[in-house]
Amino acid sequence: MFLITAKGHKNVSSTHKATLEVTKEDFLTPQADCIIAVSADKGLVDLDEGLKKHLKSGGKILVEISCDGIKEGVVGYGDPRLTFKSRDSIVVRKSAFVCGRTLCIRADKSALDLDRELIRKIRSGAEVRIRMRVV
Repeated sequence: MFLITAKGHKNVSSTHKATLEVTKEDFLTPQADCIIAVSADKGLVDLDEGLKKHLKSGGKILVEISCDGIKEGVVGYGDPRLTFKSRDSIVVRKSAFVCGRTLCIRADKSALDLDRELIRKIRSGAEVRIRMRVV
């Protein structure tokens, strides 16, 4: 299991249909509709090497997002094209697109699909915990 701690933000809208993102940046504009948490304590480059290896082999991952007692899981898959280069962003994608910011692809949920109660809690600025584990 790999844990990232971040914060919610008042501008989290979580309405993007194809991605969800966590960033180390501490600000968020209303136009950033895929970002669900800011001020993350880690980026993709910080991921555990075993997790990176699993994802580069096409393995499956569970990304569990929790905030103030509400939890939601997102399942995605790795790909040999993943580079884990981003220091600031972690992006989960429903599509098969890969770039240096991509954690996983072919995910079963995007920002829009997340429970609206979870998003209300995140929008309050509460702590957000993102747990990643091999499944």
